[in-house]
Amino acid sequence: MSLIGIIASQNYPRTITVDFLVVAGGGGGGVNNGGGGGAGGLRCTVTATGGGGSLESALTLTPNTNYTVTIGAGGNGGAAGSPVAGSSGVNSVFSTITSTGGGGGGGDSNGLTGGSGGGAANGTRSGGTETANQGFRGGNTTSTQASPNFPATGGGGAGATGQDISGNTDPGDGGNGVATSITGSSVNYAGGGGGGANGGTVSTGGTGGGGAGGVNAAGTAGTVNTGGGGGGSGGGNNGGNGGSGVVILRYSDTKTITIGAGLTGSESAASGGYKRATITAGTGNVSWA
Repeated sequence: MSLIGIIASQNYPRTITVDFLVVAGGGGGGVNNGGGGGAGGLRCTVTATGGGGSLESALTLTPNTNYTVTIGAGGNGGAAGSPVAGSSGVNSVFSTITSTGGGGGGGDSNGLTGGSGGGAANGTRSGGTETANQGFRGGNTTSTQASPNFPATGGGGAGATGQDISGNTDPGDGGNGVATSITGSSVNYAGGGGGGANGGTVSTGGTGGGGAGGVNAAGTAGTVNTGGGGGGSGGGNNGGNGGSGVVILRYSDTKTITIGAGLTGSESAASGGYKRATITAGTGNVSWA
């Protein structure tokens, strides 16, 4: 190779290795003793990934090339009134990686399928199923419309199933999320929402932004930019909205990212040989130089 070619290869490497955390929007909670929303699907290359799967592989990308990023919105909780399921969350995307939105919590119905499944409403019903290697199923109920609490179950999280319940008991808690250190600190993401009920002890959302269920009250919203599921409501109150997703990218500190129009995000200072970009909203392109 010529001297010019050696200099060019040193200054303009042909590839860049990018670690990622891609979390989809969480599902909304169901209404009228509704199930908790399932967490958004979680795919990650650092510390842990969703669904108990093996860590994902980092992507090998080309500098000065655009790669798509989409941050999935959380699903809406069911509107107050008649029993209705929460809406499922929206997918998040980075390049070839897609995480599936969390399933809505059931409202007089089974939980919806998603990255993690939504919890089942009061009755004898099934939690929504999960997407493999992204999350876990929602909780199942065998309460046969048990009076007076009429409890529902929690949505699944990236790290655990929503809590199953049987009979006239407290509503089920949301499944826990998982912790990753992609930012340099351990942070939990993608917890499921808790189930709603007419009575009993208020359910908890799973670690990682899951919203608590309501006891004769509205469900609590999942935390933004965690993919947490919304809590199911007790009675005819509103279900909690799911939390929006997030994309976090880790790469060599010799590189600088450009976050394009339509995206909201920022790049960290160099630390430990890496920079990190955290993208919290929108759809657009990123590239590196």
